[in-house]
Amino acid sequence: MALLKTVRRDNLRFEIYDTRAEGGRKAASDGAACIRALLEKQPWVNIIFAAAPSQNDTLAALVGEPGVDWKRVRAFHMDEYVGFGREHPQSFGRYLFEHVFGKLPFGEVHYLNGAAENPEAECERYSDLLRTYPTDIVFLGIGENAHIAFNDPWVADLNDPKLVKLVPLDEVCREQQVHDGCFATLDDVPTHAFTLTVPALVGAGHLFCTVPCATKAEAVVRTANWPVGAEAPATAMRLHPDATMYCDAESGAGLL
Repeated sequence: MALLKTVRRDNLRFEIYDTRAEGGRKAASDGAACIRALLEKQPWVNIIFAAAPSQNDTLAALVGEPGVDWKRVRAFHMDEYVGFGREHPQSFGRYLFEHVFGKLPFGEVHYLNGAAENPEAECERYSDLLRTYPTDIVFLGIGENAHIAFNDPWVADLNDPKLVKLVPLDEVCREQQVHDGCFATLDDVPTHAFTLTVPALVGAGHLFCTVPCATKAEAVVRTANWPVGAEAPATAMRLHPDATMYCDAESGAGLL
């Protein structure tokens, strides 16, 4: 595995690999080792998963990791479009079912219901689950504007009192969904979403963040070099005691 460079900013470790596949495999290998170690000490492990093309390599490799007792793992997902049920082709719940939730024998899987009749009540329901089952691990990425989940700079709060909230999606964020191939046109992208908040994500014990492709190069630089704050929400990972970002040569170009 061609590790090109390792960089540290505060507590956050950046590992830059030659290809996105190598970075994804390393994130999966490290994540699986963490799951095994935790399961030796506790009866269950609670994991939040991101849903995005940037996670394809990590999730594919994670599915093939040996020796993980997935029956003692609770799975959660971190964001969903308002109005999208799991049957919708572009829902994050469907993505996760197709890439990981439907491929491994999880003990429990807890979906955000994007089609809930009362979105605020759905935020409370999912928040209660996260309080009941504190998160051990998050597999995540970052956006082109250095967001995590749908905590974009205009709505992010690094000290948010909420665990789950409703947020508007601005045009830049929505355009990224078109760039990622998730939607054909900007008009197809929803305008609001459910998101787990920054504290809900960085409150986990271990963060494995996969960030490939040239479109994320500026976001990686911002995460590494901008002041920790809502202007680049991913900078919150720099204060985390165990967080690693796995880049490829394109996304990590600004740090090479």
